Formats: sequence, C-alpha cells, structure tokens
Amino acid sequence: MDGKFLDNDIEKVVAADRAHVWHHLSQHKPYETSDPRVIVEGKGMRVWDQHGKEHLDGVSGGVWTVNVGYGRERIANAVRDQLIKLNYFAGSAGSVPGAMFSERLIEKMPGLTRVYHTNSGSEANEKAFKMVRQIAHKRHGGKKHKILYRERDYHGTTIACLSAGGQPERNAQYGPFTPGFVEVPHCLEYRAQWDLTGEEYGLAAANAIEEVILREGPDTVGALCLEPVTAGGGVIVPPEGYWPRVQEICRKYDILLHIDEVVCGLGRTGTWFGYQHYGIEPDFVTMAKGVASGYAAIACCVTSERVFDMFKDDATDPLNYFRDISTFGGCTAGPAAALENMNIIEEEGLLENTVKMGDYMLDQLHALKDKHEVIGDVRGKGLFLGAELVKDRSTKEPMDEKSVAAVTGDCMAQGVIIGMTNRSLPGFNNTLCYSPALIATKDDIDELITATDKALTKVFG
Repeated sequence: MDGKFLDNDIEKVVAADRAHVWHHLSQHKPYETSDPRVIVEGKGMRVWDQHGKEHLDGVSGGVWTVNVGYGRERIANAVRDQLIKLNYFAGSAGSVPGAMFSERLIEKMPGLTRVYHTNSGSEANEKAFKMVRQIAHKRHGGKKHKILYRERDYHGTTIACLSAGGQPERNAQYGPFTPGFVEVPHCLEYRAQWDLTGEEYGLAAANAIEEVILREGPDTVGALCLEPVTAGGGVIVPPEGYWPRVQEICRKYDILLHIDEVVCGLGRTGTWFGYQHYGIEPDFVTMAKGVASGYAAIACCVTSERVFDMFKDDATDPLNYFRDISTFGGCTAGPAAALENMNIIEEEGLLENTVKMGDYMLDQLHALKDKHEVIGDVRGKGLFLGAELVKDRSTKEPMDEKSVAAVTGDCMAQGVIIGMTNRSLPGFNNTLCYSPALIATKDDIDELITATDKALTKVFG
C-alpha cells in the first residue's frame, strides 16, 4: 500500500458514506455508532481499507467477481481508449467492442451462437425468462411457460429472479412472486434426500426433476434454470450422473436448458464455463461477474441459434421479435474490458492455474477437515470451494450461523477475507466459501488456510 489514499480526506469520505450510502446486504443500525468499512485500493489479491489495513481477498471482491485480480492497468486503458472513441450507443445498433467480444466469447462456447448484451446477472436471467415466455406464446399458445428452478440455487435479485430463487431467506418479505416458477429438489449428496450415494444419488436427484415435470405437465414446462455448481446455496458440485440425465430429461420433454453461469463463468471452475465440465449442450447461458472482472459492468444472455431462430420467422405479427432493451447493455466499456479480461486469462494461463491451485486448496481444506471436527464436508471445483461446518459429524447437525460468522470475522481481523452462506437457507447458513482470484499462488492459498485454521481453533477450540 503506497498511501495514495491519504491524499484524500478519508474522514470526510467515511462521513459521507455513513450519511448517504445505502450498502448492499447490510443492516445499517450499527453504523449509527460505528463506521462502515470503506475499501480504498486494490492490487493483485490484496485490498486496503480506510485505515490502511491490508487484507488478502479470498472472495474476489466479496461476490466472486474480480477473477484476474486488482490493478490491471491494461484493462483500465482499454476501457479509457474505448470511451474516448465511443462510450455508448443503444443496443439496437452494434459497436466495435460489442461485436468483437461477442465473436471471441462464442469461440469459447461451441453450440451457442448469439450474445444479448445487458448489464447485470439478474437482468441476463430476466432476458432468458422473457424469451421462454415469448416462445411459449409464439409456439405453444402460451401454455408451455413454466420455468423450473432448483432448491438452494440463486438467480438474481429482481422479483422474477427471486421467483426462481431457491433460497427462502433471500426471498422473505418480497412476495407475492411471479407465477409460473416451480422448484425442483437440490442435489447436495452430503444432505441427501435419498439413501443413495455417488452416481446413484446423482441419477435420483435428476429423476426428481422429471417427477416435477410430470406432476406439472410436460406441455406446461418451457425451461429448466440451474447453476452448473450451486454458489450461494452452499458451493454444491453435482454428483456423477446428474448432468447427463438432466440433459436427457430436457430433450425428452422439449424443455429449454438454461445454465446460470453468473458466478462460474469465465474461468472460476477451471474451464471457461462450469457447464463445460459435464458435456451438456444448453440453450441459454447467462453470465456476469467475471466477464470483465468487475472493471466495467457487463452481463450476457447467450443462446443457441435454435432459440434465436424462433424470433426471426416470417410471421406478419409486428410483435413477433424480442421486444426488449437493456439501456446500459449499449455501453462499450463492458465489452472492451471483457475482451482484455479474456486476453489476460489466456496469456497468463489462468485456467490452468485455477485447476492447479484449486486442487491444492481442496487438499489443504481436507487437511483442515482432518484437524477440525466441526468441518463436516469439503467440496468444490477449481477456485470455487466450500467447507460446511457442523455441530456433530455423526448427526450432521448444521453449525449455527452466528458461530460460522465468528470464523469469518476472526479471519477478517487477521487481514484475510473469506465468505459464508448467510441469511439464505433457514438452518443451513453453515458453509465457509472461498473464491480467490484466478491468479492465486500457493502462498495465497496457504495464507487463506492458515487464517481459517486459526479462526476455527479460536472459535471452537
């Protein structure tokens, strides 16, 4: 930290923040007597707060976003140069970075062909939901409009996205919700609903989706929306057999498969997209966070040509096209940043690093599990990992949320930021979450593990 932030009157900044900023996911009553945290600077894997305290960021900006790390001048310069040339034009016309980024992105997504630009993950998912509903009206008399979503998955913060959200505490107090969204069971083997393991459990969890389809009526179900690896619902990697069976079910009943890659996309799991681990062919893929590593706002709803063709037939109905606009989907900063972000991932071999460091960190978490009885399960893929805490390994009774928060709080006091499921799943906000930037080194991983080890010892003995 070079102290540049001291050039500003930081006390005035903090006072302005307390007086005027409404923070995300925050109860503000404590700020009446204490200061909110203000992050002032970032470099690589490190950030500094208003007191000059350095923190190792183990969650990539707090919400799985800064995939290539902080302080990337080449991304900032690419954005600056583009903004001077053309900062914005509505998405009804094209732009140079929009076209070039779309082409580059599609090269990484065989079987998909079209990119709809928008400005947030929630909005990208809304676009897919609207497409499904419009296809239902155009092709099925409005009947095949239902959208299935999975227990524990999260798809965004708007009312329609909450309607497709499998996290009750995030949904609480925001109903009534949009009709036509139907929940299917989760696929977390550690919390198995059936006395099965491995591939047998994976097949049972997938077959449970078919049971919901048959109950609702296949002629009423238009799409299935799933995360490739469940994120905020507890870092859940689907078991063997799950994804191929899900694909088979969707094809059997002509149901569009929508993969929400808002968290997993752009390298988080060690491939460009999480679904690519499983050999499936989605109809929609939505993405946001890591697309430009937070250097500019950008999100995308990517579709197959099959979906795209449904909106360009020769019908005389003037309402036949996709009547949608995302104002800030026309900003050129996003695709300019995204192109440079992809360049960095390729040039620095960050997918390979994610696999290597992810395997290393998973091993270290298993070693922590051997040491601490409160760790009931360790799971994850790439640099997207979780450790579920329990009061008793034999009964798997979940650790209470307050105690889990004490672990993350102690890590923060040590200067290490890790995450946790919180205020999402009644009784099951008990998973520590790790998603360091794709540039993470063994030393960074060791520091995350050491801090967790110390915190677990302090909180639980």
